[in-house]
Amino acid sequence: MPVVVVESPAKAKTINKYLGSNYTVLASYGHVRDLPAKNGSVDTEDDFSMIWEVGNDSRKHVKAIADALKEDNELILATDPDREGEAISWHLQETLTKRRSIKKDTPVSRVVFNAITKSAITEAMKNPRQVDAPLVEAYLARRALDYLVGFKLSPVLWRKLPGARSAGRVQSVCLRLIVERETEIEAFDAKEYWTVKALLTNPRGQDFEARLVTLAGDKLDKFDLGDQTKAELAVAAVQSRDLSVTSVEAKPATRNPAAPFMTSTLQQEASRKFSMGARQTMSAAQRLYEAGYITYMRTDGIDMAPEAVTAARDAIGTKFGDSYLPKSPRIYKNKAKNAQEAHECIRPTDMMKSADDLSIKDADQHKVYDLIYKRTIASQMESARFERTTVEIGSADGQVGLRASGQVVMFDGFMKVYEEGRDDVVDDDDKRLPALSQGEPTAKKTVTPEQHHTQPPPRYTEATLVKKMEELGIGRPSTYASVITTIQDREYVRKDKNRLFPEDKGRIVTIFLMNFFRKYVGYEFTANLESELDEVSAGDRDYKTVLHGFWSDFHKAIDETSDLRISEVLDILDDALAPQLYPPRDDGTDPRVCPKCGNGSLHLKTSRTGGFVGCGNYPECTYTRPIAGEGADGEERVLGEDAGDEIHLKSGRYGPYVQRGDVTPENKKPKRTSLPQARHGGWEKDATTLELAVQLLSLPRNVGEHPDGGRISANLGRFGPYLMHKLPGDEKPVYVNFKQYNEMFEVGMNHAVELLAHKRANPGRGRTAAKALKEMGEHPDEGGPVNVMDGKFGPYVKWGKVNATIPKDIDVANITMDQAVALIAEKTAKKKPARKAAAKKPAAKKKAPAKKPATKKTAAKKTAAKKTDEA
Repeated sequence: MPVVVVESPAKAKTINKYLGSNYTVLASYGHVRDLPAKNGSVDTEDDFSMIWEVGNDSRKHVKAIADALKEDNELILATDPDREGEAISWHLQETLTKRRSIKKDTPVSRVVFNAITKSAITEAMKNPRQVDAPLVEAYLARRALDYLVGFKLSPVLWRKLPGARSAGRVQSVCLRLIVERETEIEAFDAKEYWTVKALLTNPRGQDFEARLVTLAGDKLDKFDLGDQTKAELAVAAVQSRDLSVTSVEAKPATRNPAAPFMTSTLQQEASRKFSMGARQTMSAAQRLYEAGYITYMRTDGIDMAPEAVTAARDAIGTKFGDSYLPKSPRIYKNKAKNAQEAHECIRPTDMMKSADDLSIKDADQHKVYDLIYKRTIASQMESARFERTTVEIGSADGQVGLRASGQVVMFDGFMKVYEEGRDDVVDDDDKRLPALSQGEPTAKKTVTPEQHHTQPPPRYTEATLVKKMEELGIGRPSTYASVITTIQDREYVRKDKNRLFPEDKGRIVTIFLMNFFRKYVGYEFTANLESELDEVSAGDRDYKTVLHGFWSDFHKAIDETSDLRISEVLDILDDALAPQLYPPRDDGTDPRVCPKCGNGSLHLKTSRTGGFVGCGNYPECTYTRPIAGEGADGEERVLGEDAGDEIHLKSGRYGPYVQRGDVTPENKKPKRTSLPQARHGGWEKDATTLELAVQLLSLPRNVGEHPDGGRISANLGRFGPYLMHKLPGDEKPVYVNFKQYNEMFEVGMNHAVELLAHKRANPGRGRTAAKALKEMGEHPDEGGPVNVMDGKFGPYVKWGKVNATIPKDIDVANITMDQAVALIAEKTAKKKPARKAAAKKPAAKKKAPAKKPATKKTAAKKTAAKKTDEA
């Protein structure tokens, strides 16, 4: 009975169902080995030899496979059909060989399938092969590069830029894209322009809209009407003339369907249509693949297998009729730079089953499957047909000309099923025009000028960022989600309303890398390196040649920067950023002079929270502002005066806060209070008024004396608003948490005494017993209830002893099991493994101590977190 090894238990369960009792199907739970997180794991002096270590949580899975091979001496490696899957198979074979579980007579084979269906698996078992050495070497090169960048460049960041966490090979380039886009937006100078529109009526009383395109006999360019005066003169010119239709032109047009999904386009479309992040999308797709509903979801290919094309065409003919079926199948070719097209597109395994035909309970999985199904079916449908009409309207003297455009759908074609989303709203003039004939007059109802301003380039969404990375040839399908997630986890970037904003910490890291390691965050350099890795995977280049070529220059750049002092680094960055940090002021004064004290000089500084501009007269002058410039979010603001003190609104490491007075040698710690969080009835920073700030700074509030002695006070702490009281003789005070901010100021003596009495009667609890906000059900891989709870830090996912905070960008009411499992896996991955005890010599004739049980880890972590993060 051969032993078949796959990555995840969910995948193992599905495959076991198809293979039956003749096979033993086990899961490796992702990678079983990795480079130890310490210096020397890649030895640059020994031809880039690597030290591999089996993870603590992987040992029991390796042992289970080894035990199975004792009874069944045949191993079939059936991991995913990509570089990462090939690497996992190689690691398993190497590890089991070292354990002597694979013997000289043990048959070892590798099988791959693009979909977890009975036919695909049966066919794969008929065509075994050996582990693909070039694919493994490409993985080794990529892993070594990521390790060398992470363990050589990150320490330089830590030493030179306090607060910087780490730098990754691809993440740093991705971060650069976001920072440079933000710089473009800040430097953008909006330009005013005007347009003129007229609401016209034909002789049959039907209204339509036209825009002015010709004035004084000349064609209008975008900025010809540059101000209101010119626009009003244009309006007067239109109003003073009679207009008639000078030409009507109708042309047929077609629109073809989009290609089937690959990894990047799936992530883009899920972001556009559902605001789903890349990680969230791939988690849902992973589950669908493991359940056998879709083909492999990490791919940059857009072609479909011939049998799949036939199945799609059969489904179209059955569901929509022959009029929606093209005469011949559509063929798609990938235009992306460095596209490998190693696999098929992402498609359903059964073209006849829509999302409603399958029992998919998870909301995210249902949405993603529906997208994949509709996109795949639409890709093989007939084109949509339109009639586009352009009508020219003008005056008899030719001085004024207007144009009206419209479009009518003649045949919906693929649009009956699916239409691709757009990143930016585009006016396609999809309006229907009334019947108009050449020579007939048009009456004017209104003529309206409209003011416009040119807009800066939009900030990236996850969708547009993935698209840009793909265009530049940066990263690969398996890495997009982890790259974007990592720069957010490191607090270099934040996502707000689906747009990506660079934090000051991310800006300063990018500025540092651009000044000292420009080559290694270059778009072309990174893309060329990806091309070299592709050549390695194709067997056309030696991977150690690639590593030598990279390391020879990289380590020199590291050595040169290591000798610089922090002050030298800041001076260089300060000079490089001077145009951005110190733009000319309207009053002509020196932009480097502190606006607060009037004599200090502004300098670039760093802290644990990132870079900022501060006054050189600190601590006498405490002026600071973000590197984004005056008026940016986080800048200090004076709200007004109270009792002779200035009340400041500031942003710190833990968010916005208010402060009474300045920091001075006599007053080193002025009164400060954080703004209450939204879940406690708080407000946005910009909504802070002087009255609210003074109220906050008046805390703690004295509620009164308790009947049994001791003062009762209300205050705002790290975990929110609370009530506190300590009886005479007690060692510790008693705390009662409030749900809302205003309760601190409204609670009276009677109610306060009642709350405290209830808390003393129920020690260790709040006012009510903790209840689940939402019961998610059993953990899909490990079992045990998964619930959403309300805690001091906000809502969190609870599974056994694991408590995982729910990020702000996830809607608690609509959180899915996939999201919950991913959060649990993240939390578990962050836990440090137990420290190993020093080895001791066994005492003679003494009973050995019992073995310490292995730490329990979640299956989701082992499957997801062990995929190589292209750091």
